[in-house]
Amino acid sequence: EFVRELHRWNLRPARPQNRRSPLKLVGRKTEISNLLANLPRLGAGLAYREPFRDELLQKQSEVDFVEIIGDHYLDAPPERMDELALLGQHFTLVPHFTNLSLGSADGLDPVYLEKASALIRRLNPPWWSEHIGFTRAGGVNVGHPTPLPFTKEAIEVMSKNIITARRAIATPLILENVCSPLTWPDSEMDEARFITEVLGYGGCGLLLDLTNLHTHATNQGQDPAKCLDQLPLDRVVQVHLSGGHERGGRLIESDAQPVAEAVWNLLDAAVARAPVRCICLERDDNLPPLPEVLWEVERARAIGRQHRRWN
Repeated sequence: EFVRELHRWNLRPARPQNRRSPLKLVGRKTEISNLLANLPRLGAGLAYREPFRDELLQKQSEVDFVEIIGDHYLDAPPERMDELALLGQHFTLVPHFTNLSLGSADGLDPVYLEKASALIRRLNPPWWSEHIGFTRAGGVNVGHPTPLPFTKEAIEVMSKNIITARRAIATPLILENVCSPLTWPDSEMDEARFITEVLGYGGCGLLLDLTNLHTHATNQGQDPAKCLDQLPLDRVVQVHLSGGHERGGRLIESDAQPVAEAVWNLLDAAVARAPVRCICLERDDNLPPLPEVLWEVERARAIGRQHRRWN
């Protein structure tokens, strides 16, 4: 109920009097094709977690790039920034943000946006990423990216905020699909159409989280492979992989287990069809020895090679 109330807060502002005609994707395919043509092929890497630092530096030849949580470095002490500089000396770094709240009807926090912009300028990454959702609503910080109802109004909110972010940050932006335990009753379209519209109007690539897709589709009684087919795969730049667990007959996307075989199968299907530039392994809890994660990194790298996404 708390999350439902946040959605009511988030979409509270009155709709403009001059309504747009029905949303259509016009002139976006060329833009995204040109964007993808200029993005590097990074290969397979992992999301940085501090307990891995020393061993990761010793095994840098086994990791093609490292994704960092950008929020961890916005107001970081000097020792954390020294860590970032050390990582940057050895790896291509790709920042992933969680709290810009692109789906907030209140607009973006200009202070947060400026800090994120400064960090991205410092790193000079090939792209940066955020989520299709929101973390702030009505003065409340949810603390985790929360999905929007699949409505035209939500697309307009996302589009406006994406344009604001892209004006402040020239680096290409890609957006991640989030996992929701709920299906909003006021939705006007399915998730695939919603994602397609948001990316089209925002001129962004897709960070395809296959574990989120598999978890959400399975819990909703849908076929994950069919859900994958409906997404704008021509916009996929990066893929996230992680593992979860089952509880009470439902899948939980916990980033605490090895990647499930069903998700590996989805990865093979996605990489065969999408112009994937990189694959990133995530692990947040229950961290195993680094070699176990690197084994998954190598398996992902091999799938990319099989489909000639990189050498």
